[in-house]
Amino acid sequence: MAPFLGFQGNRLNLVALLGILMPSIVSVGYNQSLLGGVLTLNAFEKQFPEISVADAAPQEKSRTSAIQGTVVAIYAMGGMFGALSCIGLGDLFGRRRVMMIASVTQLIGAVLQTSAFSFVQLIVSRIILGLGSGGLMATTPVWLSEISPAERRGANVSSIGLFAGLGAMIGLFVDFGMSFTAGSVGWRFPASIPVILSLIVLGFACVLPESPRWLIRKGRIDEARMILIALDDKSIGNGKIEKEIKEVQNSLHLAGGGSLRQIFQMGPQRVIHRAILASMVMAFMQMTGFNAITFYTNTIFETYLQLDSVRSRILAAIYQLISLIGGTICVFTIEGMGRRRLLIGSAAGNSISMALIAALGSQPDNPRAMRGAVVFIFIYHLIFVAGFGGVSPLYATEIAPLHLRATINGLAIGTWWMICVVITEITPIAIGTIQWRFFIIFAGLNAVMMVVVYFLFPETSGRSLEEVDRIFIESSSIWDSVWVAQRLPKMRGDLEGIAVPEDSVKGSA
Repeated sequence: MAPFLGFQGNRLNLVALLGILMPSIVSVGYNQSLLGGVLTLNAFEKQFPEISVADAAPQEKSRTSAIQGTVVAIYAMGGMFGALSCIGLGDLFGRRRVMMIASVTQLIGAVLQTSAFSFVQLIVSRIILGLGSGGLMATTPVWLSEISPAERRGANVSSIGLFAGLGAMIGLFVDFGMSFTAGSVGWRFPASIPVILSLIVLGFACVLPESPRWLIRKGRIDEARMILIALDDKSIGNGKIEKEIKEVQNSLHLAGGGSLRQIFQMGPQRVIHRAILASMVMAFMQMTGFNAITFYTNTIFETYLQLDSVRSRILAAIYQLISLIGGTICVFTIEGMGRRRLLIGSAAGNSISMALIAALGSQPDNPRAMRGAVVFIFIYHLIFVAGFGGVSPLYATEIAPLHLRATINGLAIGTWWMICVVITEITPIAIGTIQWRFFIIFAGLNAVMMVVVYFLFPETSGRSLEEVDRIFIESSSIWDSVWVAQRLPKMRGDLEGIAVPEDSVKGSA
């Protein structure tokens, strides 16, 4: 049988995108929205009365809301530890093995959640499910960015926003459809869907190629060369492949070792600078406020905007349908507009939308104002996915040096999950206490992000991952990397001035 299912070039890249990245990220989006859609189902509340706000005594409602927030957030906590576990594992075992481990972990969590009969089992299943999701989210973008050509990397990896929205949309539509059924099947069937998605990821991870950059780092040059040939769909004698191998080796030679403590050092490749940027862009993604709405769309529409249950569920599902439009916009504009413009534009649009949601939501007795708030929730989501939703995970992988890419991305995704835990914990309490004022906080945070991205985030569009190294090598402070990226010509070739022995290119260690 031909390697990689007989696919080469762009077709192999497409199979990697649809066979691994898509089901991985769809499962993350699905898991995030799933519980928010079943929290108010009678069968679910009956099975787990500990988090049933509707049945709680008046004096217990605040405590029950806090417990409910914890159960939702516990998935994010598992995701945080799953992502942080990739610090070291991704570079030790390789991208494929970590994806396999993460998909099996997520599968186990989904099975436990589907079969949960006790509150304790529900909590344990949410943690294990989060561990798997966190590992997938931390690893699959790194793997895809390392096997994608520079001109397609942005579109490939930025599709994360589209797939996450697709997963959330599927979750909410499944929740809505099953809400009309009787008994526990109304929530157990939706909980079982991640089992299928995990099996798809596991199956494709077994047959698709390892990251050639990771193989080069491990000295497995011949294997890396054959994968690069398959990805480029060129003959063995193609000089471009040898040049690419040498560029990667030059970057590794300049970086030195790959110890964990290097994250806290600057060095010639400005490692700590890049680690901070990667973590910051993922933190910004959470601080836009999208998870405050995603986890609690039904609650917001029912409680805050005072809509009935059926209309709330329909609107929550349509809300995620907007992700497909926003994600498509991101995929088709990310190379032309670049990462910086999309991030700055998204932050500006998010800030305005959140401010208007707060202003309109402050008039609960005005039906027109409440309908206007719903409209701007939809507009916010479109702008978010077109910018931060697709760009942030891509940027975090691009900005990290090869020898610490999995480690830094694990740290960045771990930061994303960490803030997710906080937001999911405080959202139900905040909505119940400060109500519409909660959205003013996110309006202000988005305004601050615009300034930070403008001054600190260099453009990486259209550059090879080795050219991104050059931007930081030539930077002398956190303030001039943006300027260096603007003046540095694209497609310079290998990193100049670094000698790499020729025999290390020709053979395997």
